[in-house]
Amino acid sequence: MNRRFLLVLPILASLCAVAVVVSIAAAAPGEPEASAAALVTRVTQPGLADEVSLALTAPPRGDQVVANYAYPADGSIVQLSSAGARVVAQPGVSSIAQSGLNVASVSLLGGEISADAIDLRASVAAGPANASVDVPASSVTGLVVLGQLITPTPNAVVPLADWGTLEILASSSETTRKAPRSASTSLTALRIKVTADHGGLPAGSTIEIGSVSTSTLAAAPVVPVKQATKPTVAPPASRPVVPANAPREPGKSIAGAPPELVRVAPEVTAQLSSGGYVFPVYGPASFGDTFGAPRSDVPGGWHHGEDIFSPLGTPLLAVADGTVFSVGWNDIGGWRLWLRDRVGNEFYYAHLSAYSPLAVNGKQVRAGDVLGFMGKTGDAEFTPVHVHFEIHPVSLLSLGYDGAVAPYPFLNAWRRAEDVSFDAGRAYLPLDGPAGSRGAIAPPAGAVLLEASDISSSSGLTPGSLKATLTGRAPKSKTGGGDR
Repeated sequence: MNRRFLLVLPILASLCAVAVVVSIAAAAPGEPEASAAALVTRVTQPGLADEVSLALTAPPRGDQVVANYAYPADGSIVQLSSAGARVVAQPGVSSIAQSGLNVASVSLLGGEISADAIDLRASVAAGPANASVDVPASSVTGLVVLGQLITPTPNAVVPLADWGTLEILASSSETTRKAPRSASTSLTALRIKVTADHGGLPAGSTIEIGSVSTSTLAAAPVVPVKQATKPTVAPPASRPVVPANAPREPGKSIAGAPPELVRVAPEVTAQLSSGGYVFPVYGPASFGDTFGAPRSDVPGGWHHGEDIFSPLGTPLLAVADGTVFSVGWNDIGGWRLWLRDRVGNEFYYAHLSAYSPLAVNGKQVRAGDVLGFMGKTGDAEFTPVHVHFEIHPVSLLSLGYDGAVAPYPFLNAWRRAEDVSFDAGRAYLPLDGPAGSRGAIAPPAGAVLLEASDISSSSGLTPGSLKATLTGRAPKSKTGGGDR
């Protein structure tokens, strides 16, 4: 072999290795994906096009019904009285997909197989912290096979004489816990496989009745490019000042607010309650009651707060006099901060687009001060603009991040400049379950206080105020958590 050729080979190999490394380094991160499908009926025969009654796919979403379907026209192979299907899929840092259908009065192969009703549901989600599959309450009722009543069980296979088999509630699911996280599931209520000519169908034919499938792939959390140029260790002035018993939020965090994200705060006037609390958003805003709803991004898989929707850049206000801490980036909450009031209750603001000059760790602020501005950072990149707001009463801080109460009643009260006792706050249901179910029990709701005619005039956050409400005596001046 030519000596010069032998010398060139290592050089070529090195260039190829460099090319591979560059290619890998330049590869774009995977795009988020989500898909959902629902199929009411499908008949497959060798050499012929599939006969489908109703099939839907998403994204974005679909909802459709069909009535009095028959194939062929005399209904000798498939006949049903009505059916409906719906699908929805939304890709993003948190990708979700859901599909469902219901079918009534099914008759197959001239009545050899029949069912009163079919109801299928499938839901999957994948996010930065978790991936999950949920197939709730899927069922086949009134199933009769060759004259015999059958109790459906998942993935059961019933022989059909000498001409085929019937699969019941055939399902498969898969989740990937390592990034990029993904989840998928499929479920078919009835699937007939014809192995010998029968009922007008040739061998090799298949009848499917009721089928749903969903799949998701989560994208990695998107950190703004400007954040990537910042050091991972905050300068001394921005180091987190975190109370010892503060809840540890999920996700990875980077302390500090980059200077380019700090904006001059506008002058605002906020109406405070008698206890010194204020609604956290300045101007028009909307919100619901989604506390405890499924969320794949956080440990436990449930929504720990409330999403308040308003235009991009809307000022966000300190809900109480207190101390700001944990200002910076979190891969789930995006640009976020925490606020601790003077008696120890803590409040979480997430998905900010920018901060005010007051958003500094250890900064003392007053109720109504502008802390930041509405955005959609972190895992909210593909959602409408909103702030995720949480309430962690001092009496529940021992439960860690799960020690939260539903913000909805407090948000409504603070809009009216009224107060609501945190002792009466609605905690997530599992905390109220049997002792030992999660290692902790939420405190009682204090229903007696809710029935008192003057409870709205007493702040549940002022030490001793709850005791004063019951006894009629003014609370003693002291520090700490008070009567909680």
